Amino acid sequence: MQIKNIIEEKNLKVTTARKELLALLSTQHKPISFEDIKDKISMDKATFYRNISKFESESIVSSFESNDKKRYYELQESPHAHFICNQCSNIECLENVVPLELEGHTVMDVIYKGMCKSCTTSPDTKEK
Repeated sequence: MQIKNIIEEKNLKVTTARKELLALLSTQHKPISFEDIKDKISMDKATFYRNISKFESESIVSSFESNDKKRYYELQESPHAHFICNQCSNIECLENVVPLELEGHTVMDVIYKGMCKSCTTSPDTKEK
């Protein structure tokens, strides 16, 4: 994936912050929050959110809010569902889930919530 091409295809100005942000997102295997990456990027919080908002409006990045009230971001490549653990708040991308279809509706996101395999099998974290 050519980061510069993605930005140029949307007629956006190619900036260092935009290239850095997309490069970082392209290396992730699951959605990330600002808090997850703030020490890995050389931009302030306002620059991050301004650019991520622009990427969302241009359908380059998608996002959702998790149980921890943080917003998580990922490149908008192929539609897929997510699983969020109610116990540990871990987020997993689910690639092999049949997409939900509702007649007359357009489904944008599917998020499953429950307990992940680790929390289900760990005696320390079982729900009471």
